[in-house]
Amino acid sequence: MSQLNPTAVPQVAPVAIPVRQLAPWALFAALLAVVVTYFVGAEQGAFSLLSGTDVHEWVHDGRHLLGFPCH
Repeated sequence: MSQLNPTAVPQVAPVAIPVRQLAPWALFAALLAVVVTYFVGAEQGAFSLLSGTDVHEWVHDGRHLLGFPCH
């Protein structure tokens, strides 16, 4: 009967992700962050893109959470 070594742990090497594959996703995430920050922080103000108060009401608590004044 063979004995197994219970302390042997297989080594897993991290896989390198090329910057060329990561760059489009990083750009998309940055653009999405800018759009979300705009709608939470500046919409319904001097640079309003949409009329009415619907956007303001949807992001009202997020504005306060992130420190943007709204009233």
